[in-house]
Amino acid sequence: MNNLLDRIPSFFKNFYFLSALFFVVWLAFIDSNDLFMQAQLSGKKADLIEAKDFYQEKIMQVKNDQAALNNNPDLLEKMAREKYLMKKDNEDLYIVVKED
Repeated sequence: MNNLLDRIPSFFKNFYFLSALFFVVWLAFIDSNDLFMQAQLSGKKADLIEAKDFYQEKIMQVKNDQAALNNNPDLLEKMAREKYLMKKDNEDLYIVVKED
């Protein structure tokens, strides 16, 4: 047994080295914010940034549509008729559904 302990370099038997090694192992694998959790959170962050960019683009698109609708009454009427199926009082509305 002494022969085995004599083979280990004294650097690896140092208290500070062992404490630092324990600390690194603790942070890397045992702690609640270990490496696996950090990787998972990094992936979620990337997904959320992508979703944020998507929704910011959609917001800009809606703002542009709103500005166009506020400035063009013909476009407003067209959208109301097509999207919301609105009609004038003296009109009849027919919806044609294509079957595949």
